[in-house]
Amino acid sequence: MKDRIKRDLLDLMMIPGLSGHEDRVRRAIRQRLDEIGIESRSDRLGNLVAEFPGKGPGVMLFTHMDQLGFVVRRIEADGMIRLERLGGVPERALAAQEVLLCVAEGRDIVGVIANKSHHATTQDEKYKVLPYAELYVDAGFNSATEVVAAGINIGTPVVYAPHAMALGNDRIAGTSVDDRAGCVVLLEVARRLAARKGGPPVHLAFTVQEEFNLRGAQPLAQQVQPDIAIQIDLMLASDTPDMGARGEMALGQGPGMSLYSFHGRGTLNGVIPHPALTDLFERVARANDIPLQRSAQTGILTDLSYVQLVGAGVAAIDMGFPMRYSHSAREVCDLGDLVALTDLLEAGLASIGPDFSLDRDEYT
Repeated sequence: MKDRIKRDLLDLMMIPGLSGHEDRVRRAIRQRLDEIGIESRSDRLGNLVAEFPGKGPGVMLFTHMDQLGFVVRRIEADGMIRLERLGGVPERALAAQEVLLCVAEGRDIVGVIANKSHHATTQDEKYKVLPYAELYVDAGFNSATEVVAAGINIGTPVVYAPHAMALGNDRIAGTSVDDRAGCVVLLEVARRLAARKGGPPVHLAFTVQEEFNLRGAQPLAQQVQPDIAIQIDLMLASDTPDMGARGEMALGQGPGMSLYSFHGRGTLNGVIPHPALTDLFERVARANDIPLQRSAQTGILTDLSYVQLVGAGVAAIDMGFPMRYSHSAREVCDLGDLVALTDLLEAGLASIGPDFSLDRDEYT
């Protein structure tokens, strides 16, 4: 299984899928579901969902397909291209970065975010991070006419140039580990659900626009009306010198469970998980000897924040995998954590029977 996860992850990381432009990724995932023999369907936004009948509380298990990036904002007369940021792109990681202007499959164009020549950099500029609005992309064109003739125009999606590589000790590095790693975990869970003999009804979904406005999964949840929502995404690894004070999440030490998330910068939302679900995954992890790490973070937000508010309210929890260097062009995860997360989700779903209680008073 680990080899298959590695192969699928490396492949999916190489497919550009800016938020709102996930179609290539969706088609690649649908093809893999077809090969497994699992039927799936898409909605108007581009969410992809596979349904597994069962008995008991309905579960929506989901992860997002999209990645952050940019759209073309302006094309200068000299052929330089200005960008508008889409999602939480860190400006300090942009200078001299290679990008891909997504014109169409087979016609994409590589460019580089310009970085002022070192020999012309003043003392005041050496330690300054330029706002993204001041940056521009050099894609090798000499005029705006050449840019447009190549298929690039206002609104063209732009992402970090896709890159995927294996590091030592079962680590994977590159673009869009967030959240193609979640996608490959759900593909493995889908294989197991297709072969199961019982369990709850599951809507397994690959969702859109998480990096844009966190609401792409909401219309799907409104249609499905789940009792339980389990969202899969990164957990901030805190095992590097610059992150030690942020928590106790480490690569290679197993999947993670979020006990608290909140985003206060313009979006007052977050998730405090339902006690029935924290109890479930803690029990299942112990019973199956799966290490389970815990996370509590401010500055983190997922689309579960809105899914949990659908209908009369949804019992919700964020589960995930440790990841380093979030939202940069070289994120890092551990394959062993993805395998263990797959095992944990399978066991957790199998433990949700017809009598599974969502009465909070039974757990608190």
